[in-house]
Amino acid sequence: MTSHTPLPSPADLSRRTAQPPMRIERWLIPGLLLAFVVFYLLPLMSHGLWIPDETRYGQISQEMRLSGDWIAPHFMGIRYFEKPIAGYWMIAIGQAVFGDNLFGVRIASALSSGMSVWLAYLLARRLWDDPRKSAACALFYMSFGLIAGQAGYANLDPQFTFWANLSLLALWFAIDGRSPRHKAGAWALLGLACGMGFMTKGFLAGLLPVLIALPYMLWQRRVGELLRYGPLAVLVAAVICLPWVLAIHHQEPDFWRFFFWNEHIRRFAADDAQHARPWWFYLPLLVASSLPWAVLLPTTFVQGWKQKRHPAIAFLLIALLLPLAFFSLSSGKLPTYIMPCLLPLALLMGHAVMQLLDQQRGRAIRLNGVVNVVLGTAALIALLYVQTTKEIYENTEMFSLSLVFIVLIGWIITNALQILRPLLFWGAPAIGMGLLVALLPAAMPAQIVESKMPDPFIGEHLDALDQTTSLLSNDLGSASALAWRLKRPQVDLFNTVGELKYGLDDPAMAPRIVTKENVGEWMTEARKKGAVGVVMRVNSVQEIQEVELLPVDGKRYQRGNLQILIFPKSQP
Repeated sequence: MTSHTPLPSPADLSRRTAQPPMRIERWLIPGLLLAFVVFYLLPLMSHGLWIPDETRYGQISQEMRLSGDWIAPHFMGIRYFEKPIAGYWMIAIGQAVFGDNLFGVRIASALSSGMSVWLAYLLARRLWDDPRKSAACALFYMSFGLIAGQAGYANLDPQFTFWANLSLLALWFAIDGRSPRHKAGAWALLGLACGMGFMTKGFLAGLLPVLIALPYMLWQRRVGELLRYGPLAVLVAAVICLPWVLAIHHQEPDFWRFFFWNEHIRRFAADDAQHARPWWFYLPLLVASSLPWAVLLPTTFVQGWKQKRHPAIAFLLIALLLPLAFFSLSSGKLPTYIMPCLLPLALLMGHAVMQLLDQQRGRAIRLNGVVNVVLGTAALIALLYVQTTKEIYENTEMFSLSLVFIVLIGWIITNALQILRPLLFWGAPAIGMGLLVALLPAAMPAQIVESKMPDPFIGEHLDALDQTTSLLSNDLGSASALAWRLKRPQVDLFNTVGELKYGLDDPAMAPRIVTKENVGEWMTEARKKGAVGVVMRVNSVQEIQEVELLPVDGKRYQRGNLQILIFPKSQP
């Protein structure tokens, strides 16, 4: 009698899909590491420093290392108290290890983002103990547009986001701890993350865990546990912060007054807060930040809401929604403020999408690919039209234009794969996003490069500028690029104050301020000491007038709206 094996049912297939072979572990971590190297590390040297953030943070950190003052941040030798110290430390260490170059300035952001991807994997593994789901969560987080874009951008947000993500992981490990020893270790780790987060960006680092832990522990009726272990986290955070807190107070007694009131109270509540935005600002931004996965947001939230009584899902919903609501209440808003919300979003999305795959439901995934293909095709058509009618790329920029085409075609192809086989190629759009963040900054047209990246132009004339004894600029971004390139913070400021208003109010900084009325006198005195280098942004009637006030015997170099002028030493 011949026996036969029955065909597997859809439920059997779903279970087999949900339990992949253990060999997934062999390529999982190497695959994420390869993506980190290709899409995060390799592009770091491909384009100049963007103004204002990258030149500012690069210069402050470089100056800290060169001056030996690791306590008080100074921007071109002027007090700059908008942020604490730890973020500058990390960027300074990057430049100390890799040199004063683009890689050295940006490596702290890239490593912070890469470690956050690792935290996404670890937290998902602890929540669900599923290698495939853990990989999906890490992939979603790594390819979110806002996260991937900031990974190669030298500022403090990727670093702060890492510490916020570490605090979220530590908090769940504390909640889920199997023994008092494990719980204590996790609470201590939470204190470390909060302490370093505070020293990177301020009091928000301590507020975010409270926003998450308090309602969750109340819901779970574990307030007693919070009261027993919470002080340990506070103690560790205090031990981390206290040496620098006391040192900066001793060296710069006004630091805490300015930092607390201007950067926290005024930015949160004042009507004239910097970067004021409406309360709903972060709702559309959350959609844009989650590209190329934005169409999966409804599925993610619906699935999360259906399972809200599950402790892990409730924890993630609280970690996403309450900080998002808090950021929305603030008067001052920047897009990067919501980056700590994206780790719980990636975990919720990874959980929801893996459920779709287990159930063999690819409709939402296919729709995501359709929308992305439409967006990519529209962008390609718009590029062709603008290039044909306005020629934003000149004949000498065909390589840059070809990079843009590679990005858009790659985006369309990877999302088309998601449309054709949504259950197999569900993760393909991550490659499209990787191409975008890796190639697009290097593919910018010259007019954008000249306007937003002054340091390559400055670098071309570094030998001439290095021979000067005095430096002047009418633009803070160009001035900081000049100071960073020459490793000389002493760049005087011509008719510009901007974010340095607080530092320039110091009477000792009066010689650094050059006005339209005294620029002639300043130039005469400076040229007595040696050659003078001037970097001018000429983009308005006022700036044209500023250039006209300078002597006419200087050697002039121009690119776009930037001018470099070298004035020789005056003859006695």
